[in-house]
Amino acid sequence: MKLHFLGAARQVTGSRYCLEVAGQLVMIDCGMFQERKFEPRNWDPSPITTLEIRSLLLTHVHIDHCGLLPKLVREGYRGPIHTTRPSAAMLEIMLRDSAGIQEEDVRYKKKRHAKEGRTSPHPYEPLYNEMDVDRTMPLVRECDYAQPIEAVPGVTARFFDAGHILGSAMIQVDALEGTQRRRIVFSGDIGQHDKPIIRDPSFLKEADYVVMESTYGNRNHERAGDVESQLARVISETAARGGNVIIPTFAVERAQELIYYIGRLVRAGRIPALPVFLDSPMAVDVTAIYLRFHEYTDEAMRQMINSNQPPLKFPGLTMTRTADESKRINGLNQPCVIMASSGMCNAGRIKHHLRNNIGRPQATILFVGHQGEGTLGRLILDGAKRVRIHGQEYQVRAKIEQIFGFSGHADHDGLMRWISHFQRRPRAVFLTHGEEEVALGLATEITAKLGFAVEVPQYQQAVELL
Repeated sequence: MKLHFLGAARQVTGSRYCLEVAGQLVMIDCGMFQERKFEPRNWDPSPITTLEIRSLLLTHVHIDHCGLLPKLVREGYRGPIHTTRPSAAMLEIMLRDSAGIQEEDVRYKKKRHAKEGRTSPHPYEPLYNEMDVDRTMPLVRECDYAQPIEAVPGVTARFFDAGHILGSAMIQVDALEGTQRRRIVFSGDIGQHDKPIIRDPSFLKEADYVVMESTYGNRNHERAGDVESQLARVISETAARGGNVIIPTFAVERAQELIYYIGRLVRAGRIPALPVFLDSPMAVDVTAIYLRFHEYTDEAMRQMINSNQPPLKFPGLTMTRTADESKRINGLNQPCVIMASSGMCNAGRIKHHLRNNIGRPQATILFVGHQGEGTLGRLILDGAKRVRIHGQEYQVRAKIEQIFGFSGHADHDGLMRWISHFQRRPRAVFLTHGEEEVALGLATEITAKLGFAVEVPQYQQAVELL
């Protein structure tokens, strides 16, 4: 029995693992690499021969967990893709958006490179297109939390609520090879407790091996006051300067949470009356799915829906779909709030809004989520004076702000709390989804405090589950 680490190894993105049991291969996640220095890996063929993979288990629909599924299908995968019902509903939206962004970026890059007289190290084509998404979706199989799923003969999987985004899961896999039984838990992305909309993450008690994320393994989320007060201050101060608030937004969970909080501020009269735009077709569609699967949300959200209070709507909110609607925002002659994807500023409509606002001292670029190493968002957040957007250099004159408390990831204390719930010592804990230094530091702490054997695997490392 082997476990192959094919992504998110000593880095944050690119989640992909492959469990080998009695000659059968089960893949867990198939995510896109989003850090700039690791992006070339997206173009590499699957490290595991695609035709040998029998089944795939998907923890959730963030692109760094699902974004290479159509490429895997393009390379020949035809097995089932098991995931929860809300994740299945959102997956097509995410993958079509990803395909569209890639095709648009390729057209723009090809045109720009021709104008500049240079070529690209990668072919002028997207990783996959809409037809590849069409081939992917019939493979999806829905399941409920705690429902046993036979991934392949001898391998049973159960999904438990990870509290990260709607439908997100940690996966418990029970595998039998000969007379040997092993239980492997894949944490997925572990959420925070007491967040709006989403239920709290599950605690699991027994495992032989644990694969755990470590994104915030070296720090706790800063508590700079409650989220609503932070939002109210930034929006009010920026509006008073006559500028726009530009918020790079993940379309799933972060966009819905922002709408939830800004709606509360509008209804309470805590911010000026100004237009608020959700400029992301994907986020608009995902918001509808959040309302459709409200039985998966927390009690407060369900109570609002049952009492006919619109938790994800408020006066002044406009959800834009078309490119023309997006362009018209830039012609608005008054302060506004613009939420647009992608959350790390690497693609999508947010780059256009950054181009139009990053050089304006009146504007604020507001970060509400993790910015991966090497991403455009990270460069801006780290204080870069000039940044390159769509092939042009822009001076950063806008005010740069960050709000804490939005993260969908458990912080250091949350991760330690989660791993401490295992009642018997796992044979090994593997830390992934963290920058190398962060994961190594958390590994040392878990070993010192809990006595667990902890490893931080390398990219494409295979480990025998003895």
